[in-house]
Amino acid sequence: MALQEYVDKLVSIITNDGRNIIGTLKGYDQTINVIVENSHERVYSEERGVVQNVLGLHIIRGDNIVLIAELDEEKDAAVDLSSVRAKPLKPVQHQLI
Repeated sequence: MALQEYVDKLVSIITNDGRNIIGTLKGYDQTINVIVENSHERVYSEERGVVQNVLGLHIIRGDNIVLIAELDEEKDAAVDLSSVRAKPLKPVQHQLI
């Protein structure tokens, strides 16, 4: 699916440093720098559930993005994030071959 099809839709973005940012994709450029609106970061914890930190309008550099995926808004809203327990995402480690 082309990135254009995600514009104005709720997306989850995973970054190289292990952050999970949720928001509405508003735009992007040729280097996949993206703009997300009404965004928040989900911080995972094994002890206290998922904490959501409000970011608002946010720009993410394309070279820091690992994954962009569309979220089903109904299914996402139905999840009680305070009851979800998970280890925080780890940063991506690049290896020279």
